[in-house]
Amino acid sequence: MSLGLRAEAIVKSYGGKPVLGGINYNFSTGKIYALMGANGCGKSTLMRILSLLESPDSGGVVYTGENGMALKHDIGLRRRITLLLPNAGLFNTTALKNAAYGLGVRGFGRSEAKKLALRALAAVGLGHKTKQNALTLSSGESQRLALARAVAIEPELLFLDEPTASVDPYNKEVIEDAILGMKGRRGIIMTTHDEAQAFRLADVVLVLENGVLREAGR
Repeated sequence: MSLGLRAEAIVKSYGGKPVLGGINYNFSTGKIYALMGANGCGKSTLMRILSLLESPDSGGVVYTGENGMALKHDIGLRRRITLLLPNAGLFNTTALKNAAYGLGVRGFGRSEAKKLALRALAAVGLGHKTKQNALTLSSGESQRLALARAVAIEPELLFLDEPTASVDPYNKEVIEDAILGMKGRRGIIMTTHDEAQAFRLADVVLVLENGVLREAGR
């Protein structure tokens, strides 16, 4: 994986209220980052900005390629990253077709899409649920399926906003194991309120407080 990410003086306000006060950070390639902070501190806002779904008021997001040169924020770059939001909606079809959806959008052939989707479902422990309608899955299984759909497209950088929110301990463990299984193969930036989880999964724990981002312990 050669996709680099750098936040440069990112500022964001809503209704005149500052949320992000000049975020500067260089994310190392291939690491897992856990982003912590109180409700309303701007974690989800920062995730949307870093994943190019929202623009900052000032400052910028810089993605770099293998040669270290900045990349254009075009469809090619956007297809190398993905953001998984909490309670991601599922389609009224099988788990397999849900997992393969993003691959079809990207023009993958049916055989290749099925192979990648099956691999992603296996990674989240849903290999036995391929033919089950996604809307009949439990809430924890639904969250795992949403993760499989995000993973199936093989993003180089994966953003996870509260990936284990409101799931039971078993499903939480499966999701955590899936995240750890991706370590070193793709970069991951995730938000969490669970401090133990943050330090268990992440190479680097970040704290967002009063619009400022810092590494935990600093």
